Amino acid sequence: MSTQGSDGRPGTATRGAHGWADALLTVLAGLVVMGLTAALGLWAAGAADLPGGSFPRVVAAVVVMAAGGSVALSGNAGELARTHADISALPLSVTLVGALALAAGFLRPLRHRAVATTRELAGWAGRVAVLWFLVLIGLSLLARQTFDLPGADPTGGVIGDVFDVSPRAGFRAEIPLTLVLGLLWLAGVLVLALLVSRGAPLPVRLVRFQESVRPAAYAMVALLLAYVVVGLVIAFVVLVTRGHPAETVAVALLALPNLVWLVFTLGLGASWEGKVDGPFGLPMPQVLDSVLRTPDLSTLNVGTLAEQDGRAWWCVAVAALFTLAAAFLAAVRSPARVRPWQHALHMAVALALTVLAVCLLGRISAHYGLSLLGLGDLGGGLGGEVLLRPRLWGARGLAVLWGLVTGLLGGLLAARVHRRGEVEPEGP
Repeated sequence: MSTQGSDGRPGTATRGAHGWADALLTVLAGLVVMGLTAALGLWAAGAADLPGGSFPRVVAAVVVMAAGGSVALSGNAGELARTHADISALPLSVTLVGALALAAGFLRPLRHRAVATTRELAGWAGRVAVLWFLVLIGLSLLARQTFDLPGADPTGGVIGDVFDVSPRAGFRAEIPLTLVLGLLWLAGVLVLALLVSRGAPLPVRLVRFQESVRPAAYAMVALLLAYVVVGLVIAFVVLVTRGHPAETVAVALLALPNLVWLVFTLGLGASWEGKVDGPFGLPMPQVLDSVLRTPDLSTLNVGTLAEQDGRAWWCVAVAALFTLAAAFLAAVRSPARVRPWQHALHMAVALALTVLAVCLLGRISAHYGLSLLGLGDLGGGLGGEVLLRPRLWGARGLAVLWGLVTGLLGGLLAARVHRRGEVEPEGP
């Protein structure tokens, strides 16, 4: 008995192949892997010891941030002494595992299909979005807590003794902004999944673009994942040889992509600027903290890193090797009729967009301050600031240049490999 698809034609998959049950499994898979990763990372970082039984709420806040949402920080120490804080950062390890789980679940019912209608894809994505919207509401309601900080008075007890109060700190998810940004994040994940997967169906009008978009998009995702794998290997080596297991596990489970993708852009020649001030620091190697811990904004690039550790120049060699490998991969996955100069253009656009995404996702801004009687931030280590931001124009320009060069070389190397669309000459 033939089946009738959502497009009304026999022989295609039924709607049940990607209905609400599949959408629920997809969303639950994303939520579970994000929650477990965040919980283990925070536990390794010592967040399980926070007062007031707030650990589950902190986990929810990290998942909200990882999904693109917004979490506001607050605090006070009575009417005369107040704290103010803000943070803007993505725990990209949590973001990455969630994106991979959601993308895999979204693509699974679509495999083995050549073409899908726009209405069908929109309906399937809409089911996932509705359930993810509900998840975001639940996480946002859970991600709020205010607790006392006994023994954590940054004035050494002055506030508690003089004003008879104890410092309090809190956080809460900003629900409207989280819902908007969280749905935009999900849309980006699903669109990228369709772009990367060779087997996912596209509407007829978009099929003609897949030869120029999909190979390069797949190569960029493979490049970023390869850096994460290398980072995991290095983290394991550090864990075994240098100790500090809790700190290493916390960085790996919360911010490994933040670190390795930053190193990738530095290897391409990009520059970042930043500052580390006060008792806080970046969850990254000491060499980065040393470069940025200056009174004013510091420039972070391979040169300034090499002043602290000469091995930083290896970042350039690794970036060149991985980028060339990605260009070759994109060329091999492209039809044989695509010329090397076309590969160069595709690679330049893809690498520029990838570097732009890394720069936007990898920015960090965190600030903490204490004021007494409205007098603003007090000195003496009571406040702190962590700032890391890219120089976007230079990074994108270098990415275009690297993309043109490696794309051309990758296309020339791939000319020796048998590819799709290539016909072997007949023998005599």
